[in-house]
Amino acid sequence: MYLPVPSQPDCVSAWREAVRLVDGAAGHQAYNVIIDVADPSARANLADPVVAEVDAFLAGRGKKPIETVANTIFPAALYHRHGAPLFFDRFRDNVLPKVRLKEAWSGYYFERMMQLPQLDGPPINQIWGIVERLRNPKVRALNKFELSVFDPARDVNDSPYGGQCLSFTSLKLIGKGDQRRIAMTAFYRNHFYIEKLLGNLIGLGRLQSFIAKEGGVGLGPLTIVSTHAEIDTGKWNRGDLQQLFARCDQASAQLLAAA
Repeated sequence: MYLPVPSQPDCVSAWREAVRLVDGAAGHQAYNVIIDVADPSARANLADPVVAEVDAFLAGRGKKPIETVANTIFPAALYHRHGAPLFFDRFRDNVLPKVRLKEAWSGYYFERMMQLPQLDGPPINQIWGIVERLRNPKVRALNKFELSVFDPARDVNDSPYGGQCLSFTSLKLIGKGDQRRIAMTAFYRNHFYIEKLLGNLIGLGRLQSFIAKEGGVGLGPLTIVSTHAEIDTGKWNRGDLQQLFARCDQASAQLLAAA
């Protein structure tokens, strides 16, 4: 039981094709949808007309902007302002106190990736640990670069959708010598393809690009496995979605014609 999406060159194309296939499935939902993006840094900001269309659609209906969704996975502006590893401290000291919810997590997957609790000792920064291992010539492992997000102590409750949706990411070194690249696979337990998927693709691509750059390797493909995916309807209906898809397809066609 799975739905493979043909490999796509960039984030926008991957979003559109995944949405197209899941939208055509029974009940506009599917299980184990597999998305593959050859270059997760391409078509990944508001300068792209399709990203701008989706962003305007969400903002006009009271949903989080694309950049906000992406920032929950990787706060790119903070990294560009402070560099690494200092931006981890800035996030912990300046950002988290403002966004943390009472008796709940902050909503930032980045927090969980950089502050994995231990029974004894300080939290583990999983992201920076991967970077340091990539930099270390003594580390021979090609497939031991994992980022845990799901926390059974916090995340198992009676809510059908609330809480974390990204559960785990696994990174692999592929290629040889100077051609080595870092590939990423991310697993989602539940995935809203209208409200979240495009921002998730962009955020994961930025996280992956950061690890590649700081680790001194190339950027490889991004794969997402949505164990449950749906074309969500919240403050919009099927007619609204068809209009959005038409505008996105027109914007992509115009971009291709101008290339």
